[in-house]
Amino acid sequence: MSENSTGTQAHIVAIANQKGGVGKTTTAINLAAGLVELGVKVLLVDLDPQGNASTGLGITAEARQATTYDILIGDRPVTEVIQPTAIENLLICPANSDLASADIDLVANEKRIFLLHDALREDGLDALHFDFVLIDCPPSLSLLTVNAFVAAHAVLVPLQAEFYALEGLSQLMLTVRKIRTTANPGLRIEGVVMTMADSRNRLSQQVETDARATLGDLVFKTVIPRNVRLSEAPSFALPVMQYDPASKGTEAYRMLSAEILARHRRRPR
Repeated sequence: MSENSTGTQAHIVAIANQKGGVGKTTTAINLAAGLVELGVKVLLVDLDPQGNASTGLGITAEARQATTYDILIGDRPVTEVIQPTAIENLLICPANSDLASADIDLVANEKRIFLLHDALREDGLDALHFDFVLIDCPPSLSLLTVNAFVAAHAVLVPLQAEFYALEGLSQLMLTVRKIRTTANPGLRIEGVVMTMADSRNRLSQQVETDARATLGDLVFKTVIPRNVRLSEAPSFALPVMQYDPASKGTEAYRMLSAEILARHRRRPR
């Protein structure tokens, strides 16, 4: 894998949608697990004060002595915050509710939007040889999300197959455009993945059709279905691949992981 111009060999992807409940954290967890299954090494950065990605990968509240809050506010090296998960080659920087005050805590910091960017480009982190860094953003266009966009090479957008989906997407695209012109000219859209799709529902089918007509090849071929196993897996602190390897949710996230690797034409290091 060739080195990025930003000085890190990992491809950094912010997973974001300012609307909650669209499968953002589900995508972060299961895409990470799917990429690892294909042989790459992944770091998941939990940047959501709810800490659901951390919980979903089995990091208990007691185990979160160092979190992404300490990276942003306490200038703590990422390498001191990273924890292993039960899945080999999938590591995490966990989060907790301390992040909820980050916008206030950072307002006086002149480098406030570059803190995560700088942290993810430490020499010590590159020595761990991650292929992908996935950032699970909060469900808002807050200072935390801006930090993720400035740090990332690309933004992946989970888009729920429902009526108002495309309206919310336009605001997110405007934010990406603004970041591109002010702080991160290399930022691009990794792609849009349709989530919570129901093939029996005509509205769901119409939203997908409209999204593909509007966004073209930005929309991944893979569609994530509504699937009870995807909903159950986090309560067992497991990605769906480990919880039910034969489920439709597992099949979908495996396909999405393969599609992303194919787009990059990347092989594991």
